[in-house]
Amino acid sequence: MDLQLKGKNAVILGGTRGIGRAIAETLAAEGANVAVCARNAEQVAEAVAALGATGVKALGASVDIMDGPALKAWIAAAGEELGGIDILVSNAGAMAQGADAGAWTQNFQLDVLGLVNAFDAAKPFLLKSAETHGDASVVIIASVSAAESDAASSYGPIKAALIHYAKGLSRQYAPKHLRTNVVSPGTVYFEGGVWHMVEKNAPEMFKGAMARNPMGRMATPQDIANAAVFLSSPLSSFTSGINMLVDGAISRRVNF
Repeated sequence: MDLQLKGKNAVILGGTRGIGRAIAETLAAEGANVAVCARNAEQVAEAVAALGATGVKALGASVDIMDGPALKAWIAAAGEELGGIDILVSNAGAMAQGADAGAWTQNFQLDVLGLVNAFDAAKPFLLKSAETHGDASVVIIASVSAAESDAASSYGPIKAALIHYAKGLSRQYAPKHLRTNVVSPGTVYFEGGVWHMVEKNAPEMFKGAMARNPMGRMATPQDIANAAVFLSSPLSSFTSGINMLVDGAISRRVNF
């Protein structure tokens, strides 16, 4: 299926590994130019080289997403260098666990304010793209934890805030054909990721997590990327404001 992404320009926050890397690679495979940022400069350089080798324009920088002015400046520069922004993917997350003030602050500053600042910086480019082409897209990576809870934690409520914000953006900018959607993964396994670390350091906890997955496995980053890239594409031009669960049926709630 041609997702009509060839020549589109995409900015991905947290695009060097895991879900973000899979999204960047999938967009590039569809012919989209990509700009990625993350904190680790070596990982950014490696990702840019690999993405550029596919034949698309690829660029990136080491950016602290909690530094609002720096993030906004990079997105503005990336938009100019790419020649526009058609797609913004907010994937970066602090993943701080617990309910202490430090965890709340870290999750809020990176996940929520990172998205807010990124959208503000990308908005002029996205609106121009939507006006010119009839469609532009924001995709936010949240979590099934937004509506699943066993104990008090900052992680789930912060992800829920992203979903609420996305719905507001979708309603506000629908008349201008700028769409916003959310993809909420369940458990995702990749080398160096959270669940890989749990497997190594807390095997009984990992075994219990695996047992909760009805499909008998965790998601791959590619599973999540497939959903995110489809929602970012013009083929989803009438889809806005949704929270797409990609969780292998691990959640129990009914999504009316």
